Amino acid sequence: MKLVLDKYAHLSSPIHRWESRSKLVALLALIFAFALVQKLVLLPAMLLVTTTLYILSRLPFSFLLSRLRYPGFFIAAVVFFLPLVSGDTVLFSWGFLQVRQEGCLLVLLILTRFLCIMTVSIVLFGTAPFLTSIKSMRSLGLPSIIVDMMLLAYRYLEEFGATLTTMQRAMILRGFQPHIFSRRNLQVLASLTGSLLVRSYDQSKRVYQAMILRGYGQKTNSNYHNSLGEINKFSLVASGVTLMVAFGFVVAEIGF
Repeated sequence: MKLVLDKYAHLSSPIHRWESRSKLVALLALIFAFALVQKLVLLPAMLLVTTTLYILSRLPFSFLLSRLRYPGFFIAAVVFFLPLVSGDTVLFSWGFLQVRQEGCLLVLLILTRFLCIMTVSIVLFGTAPFLTSIKSMRSLGLPSIIVDMMLLAYRYLEEFGATLTTMQRAMILRGFQPHIFSRRNLQVLASLTGSLLVRSYDQSKRVYQAMILRGYGQKTNSNYHNSLGEINKFSLVASGVTLMVAFGFVVAEIGF
């Protein structure tokens, strides 16, 4: 399981040069504005803003596709039945299946918002080192326990994924056939899941004990503001423009 959100944090682009704290505030405001959108007439504007941001970030398109793949499967499974059950206006029917207009429009709204929010999130966390983003959250007042949980989750999800891959490879070498659906295979997969959870729990205890031995939980004098540097004029302008765009979406949603 390779997360590597900051794989292209070394690139040079206007979004990469955007100061991390102001970028975090501005893009989060834009994400929340996108989440409020309910009117279909605003979807093209959302796509235009999102596309512009991603082009300015200079991140590879393949990087976006690889990060959207698994969340895309989940959202597709969620909205698959909406055209069949939501609404009263039937577009066409095939046997007992009826595709409804309201359901199709709802799917369009959900998928567009999902695509825009995920893309902006990838731009946010993909254009700066993850540790810098964590420091920015901490400097903006996010509780330290939440910041630490995010950092540890990011760090150890990849390791747990590697452990899962190793265990699956060992099972296959011992004759396990994962593509066959049977009661025995379900029992094996259940045992695999249980073993992975136990290993993860044991490792989390070892990590926590090691952190305690190294002084975790004691007050420190770390100054996150100084370590992140000053907010330059370009960052102020970029944040102002983004906040105005986010405010414009909110006004267009509520006022019209």
